[in-house]
Amino acid sequence: MAEAYYEPERPVFGTLQYPFTCHIEDSRGKRLAVNAHWHYYIEILYCLSGHARVILGGTCYTFSKGDMILINGREVHSITSDEGVDTRYIVIRFDPQVLYTTSRTVFEYKYILPFVMTKYNHQKLFPAEEIQDTPVPELIKGIYREFVEKSYAFELAVRTDICRLFLWILRTWNSKGLTLDIGSTLKEKEIQNLQIVFDYLDENYKYDITAKSAAKLCNMSYSYFCRQFKALIGKTFTEYLNHIRITEAEKLLLTTDMNITQIALETGFSNSSYFIQQFKHFKNISPKQFKKKMLGDRTR
Repeated sequence: MAEAYYEPERPVFGTLQYPFTCHIEDSRGKRLAVNAHWHYYIEILYCLSGHARVILGGTCYTFSKGDMILINGREVHSITSDEGVDTRYIVIRFDPQVLYTTSRTVFEYKYILPFVMTKYNHQKLFPAEEIQDTPVPELIKGIYREFVEKSYAFELAVRTDICRLFLWILRTWNSKGLTLDIGSTLKEKEIQNLQIVFDYLDENYKYDITAKSAAKLCNMSYSYFCRQFKALIGKTFTEYLNHIRITEAEKLLLTTDMNITQIALETGFSNSSYFIQQFKHFKNISPKQFKKKMLGDRTR
């Protein structure tokens, strides 16, 4: 069951493999139900007609004609629409590598890392009235056309338009006072060292990991590591580790019959009480309420 819940980050089309894909989802007036799932790639939805409910991390958004939704990598989400509603929307999925050059630099990390780490509670829904007089609708439709028609050098065209779309998003947030410039005070080597820790945590979050052991992993002193980690992520090492564990717990809640205590231990928490406390801290809802809300949406 857990395998079906996870979607590979690079979908395969025929005999070719791309770091992106694009298609139109059409309910044709029938009830639409995309069950809760997650993936490492980033996803953009643009509504062409009708409306749907999109749940991201326990928050429900109403998705209507002309709206755009941004779904981070590793973010649990589900989509439903009612029978009798002709809901159509463009789906753009792409590997985060599309946003990078061949050599990942500090300036790329500081703008793009937030889209793949799920800790940021940035704007998810861009309503039609906000984007209708901007380049966004044509960029999204252009990406779809390029991918479907596959004219010469369409890969370059798709990548270029995705980057332009994210530039618009970043500048829009900046105009609202939100900045994701998380690496301006760090050197490239320091970010690369910390990336070793991020990768290690993804694979070993269920084990007993301390800031001291993580500091040794990237050859930093304990105090220096703690300062630099907080500068890059905006959270302490323990806070970020707990965030990773809660993200993994979400998946177990939705894909297994494990009880709260089993999930707590499986994701690295010493007991269920601390797990529940941390889950409420990050999600503003208890684990049981989260499971009921997410799975209950499937039966609407």
